[in-house]
Amino acid sequence: MKPPTPSGSSSHDVRLPRYHRVRDALSAQIAARQWRPDEPIPTEAELAQAHAVSIGTVRKAVDSLVADGLLERFQGRGTFVRRPDFQSSLFRFLDAGGTARVPVSRILKREEAPLPAAVAAALQLAPGTPAIRFLRLRLIDDRPLLLEDIWLPRERFKALLKIDPREFGDLLYPLYEQYCGVLVASAQETLTAEAAGARHARLLELAAGAPVIVVERVALSADRQPLEWRQSRGPANQFRYQAEIR
Repeated sequence: MKPPTPSGSSSHDVRLPRYHRVRDALSAQIAARQWRPDEPIPTEAELAQAHAVSIGTVRKAVDSLVADGLLERFQGRGTFVRRPDFQSSLFRFLDAGGTARVPVSRILKREEAPLPAAVAAALQLAPGTPAIRFLRLRLIDDRPLLLEDIWLPRERFKALLKIDPREFGDLLYPLYEQYCGVLVASAQETLTAEAAGARHARLLELAAGAPVIVVERVALSADRQPLEWRQSRGPANQFRYQAEIR
């Protein structure tokens, strides 16, 4: 276990409650991989000393991160950085027996391109920033069910340019962690519906104008910094939305 690094309150808004500033500092340390998934963080006493606050303040900050799913406590073992559940997916595809299945993935295109203005805004970067774009098709029983347009800042994810796309797994987030040292902690998603254009209809093997669900996702680090922009399309009659409200 690495010792905690003092955060320095000058980097945080002093108008925020003290526990909130400690929470933000811990989130930044998790995002910077000072402590990795399944690895314990320092004790509350060590964190209190490092951040020059009371143990009660640290406990409140840690409680908040546990509630948000960034940390998890184990009786007698300590508090650990929680590994995100990469099997979770907004799109749930069910077979005839009602069992959820993870679609097989196929990379159709990988290219370097400048960030379009709308994507750059979502990633909080300047338009034209060098980026990596993936066009990915997801299938079940060789039937296309999801078309994904994925954008990543090149500088942070350039290691992905060296990997044969045929070696990519069905889930990308573990790949980001393994090759780029980037951990996706959460995501923000917006759902809309539209009629499939000619190109999307062809790739999804739908009739032009067929209804599709569009999900725009921004994946976030532990300290809520945007990492990935993704737009996914799937046939409306195959779509099932599931959300957990806490």
